[in-house]
Amino acid sequence: MALTATPIIATAVTSGTPNGTTIYTSSNNNAITSMIACNNSGSPITFSLYAVPNGKTAYVNPECTIISNLSLPAGETLSLDQEKLVLGNNDVICAIASTAYTGTGVSIILSTLPV
Repeated sequence: MALTATPIIATAVTSGTPNGTTIYTSSNNNAITSMIACNNSGSPITFSLYAVPNGKTAYVNPECTIISNLSLPAGETLSLDQEKLVLGNNDVICAIASTAYTGTGVSIILSTLPV
């Protein structure tokens, strides 16, 4: 099992940055066993999370959305660990936030397992 921790610095999914902040890129097949989002700032922050299949982008494929514009209160944590998500080679988990992480903000921690 591996952990990755990534701050969300992208504030938009645009044609220039089609997937926002890349949280995880799968190499071969991997299961996401849990995702934890934490807002360690002093203000609420809205964020969106995407699971993007290889060859697609969140910018032109809104069906890739896992969470859309969820407001995470200051100092709160959201845990997504009831279901597993299996990613193929080069599938991506990515996110955007209403405020870019600059020492504080929303970060995502993923736990992954090769399958």
